[in-house]
Amino acid sequence: MKELTNTNTVIEMAEVNKLTFSRMVHVIGPESTDFAFQTPELQALFNAKDKEGKYDLLLVEQFVNEGALILGHLYQIPAITISTFGYANYFSQIVGIIYPWSYVPYLYMPYSDRMSLWERIGNVFMSSADDLLRRYSYYPEQDAVLQKHFSKKLDRVPTIKELEANVSAIFINSYMPLASPRPLSYNMIPVGGLHIKEPKALPENLQKFLDGATHGAIYFSLGSQVRNADLPPEKLQILLDVFGSLKQRVLWKFEDENLPPNLPANVKIQAWMPQTDILAHPNVKVYIAHGGLFGLQEGVHYGVPILGIPIFGDQYSNLKRGEKSGFALVLDYKTFTADELRSSLRELLENPKYRDNMKKASKIIRDRPLGAMDTAMYWIDYVIEHRGAPHLVSVGVELPWYQFYLLDVIGLVLAVVLLPVLAFCVLLRKLFKKTSPSPKRKVNKN
Repeated sequence: MKELTNTNTVIEMAEVNKLTFSRMVHVIGPESTDFAFQTPELQALFNAKDKEGKYDLLLVEQFVNEGALILGHLYQIPAITISTFGYANYFSQIVGIIYPWSYVPYLYMPYSDRMSLWERIGNVFMSSADDLLRRYSYYPEQDAVLQKHFSKKLDRVPTIKELEANVSAIFINSYMPLASPRPLSYNMIPVGGLHIKEPKALPENLQKFLDGATHGAIYFSLGSQVRNADLPPEKLQILLDVFGSLKQRVLWKFEDENLPPNLPANVKIQAWMPQTDILAHPNVKVYIAHGGLFGLQEGVHYGVPILGIPIFGDQYSNLKRGEKSGFALVLDYKTFTADELRSSLRELLENPKYRDNMKKASKIIRDRPLGAMDTAMYWIDYVIEHRGAPHLVSVGVELPWYQFYLLDVIGLVLAVVLLPVLAFCVLLRKLFKKTSPSPKRKVNKN
């Protein structure tokens, strides 16, 4: 990954273009699968003699983890995958439906469902490039990993595409309004917010800090992968200067608790913080986040307006949705200034429309027939009870790609339309040659 992206830390991923990032994701899959398959724990599962009837269901992560589906094949049990990053364009092939690229944005692009002409061009390019990379590079590499580990154990090793066709359901870590409406199949189950639990009591030091925030508080975290400690000195200084100029208190998740001694009096840092419990505190008025889906869902669940600073991956599209819904503002990590940071925070703190819009979004994400966990448990039981529930799966997963995209029908229609036109043109050309007068020869009088 470092070689492909020319980066040393996760925060440097902000400089990586979207196509390179997509290629990097495709590198992760085969490499991590090959590594995992060599571990003693998985080897024990692969080589177990008593596989039949031992398990009822395989539950696995969807993201670059397709090789794990081989366990469903070995144990002859149905599989459910969990897409922790929400929706992705390639799910259309997995579940047998077609996503219109005209309004379904590519996962890693900062687009909403209302795209301009140039954005639609970019969306088509990235979506089609990703499809081609998956079909002709990523899947063959994953297939090679399966062959490496199972060619001597199985009479025939199934391909990744065959294993995916047997997935009973996909749990989607998303829910309205954090994803735009799009086609869904019966076996795509939105369970966004699955990880959110009832808030617990805060540690005494954090409780006291937030209770004493008479002008409100700001919570700042860039998640578990992006380290604030890796911020370049100039970015760090901007944050310290702006935070110190505010009357609000700032809770900052910062991995190095030896931050400079000039830490403003209104700023408190800790290497780890109970994020959902903090966001549930009534004095927290703004949440500064990188736009990861888990943190974004927590912010919406507890109704805290968001200032987004996306770094990589789906963070751009997640925050674009929040910006469009009117409960978030977004800064460019590479270029933001102290003035932009300060004015954005003031806008979120002082303009009531952001909190009002966030309250509406919070009501939508909470208003569902069943809670996220209850929904997931219902469908787990359902798939087990109905022995894989094949009636949920579209026949589209079985179609070859040219039938799936109706290319055979389009080709036939073009042939029916164009062949008569072509024949007519050839006929006209022949008639024109026959009726055209022959050029007269010049007679040489000498």
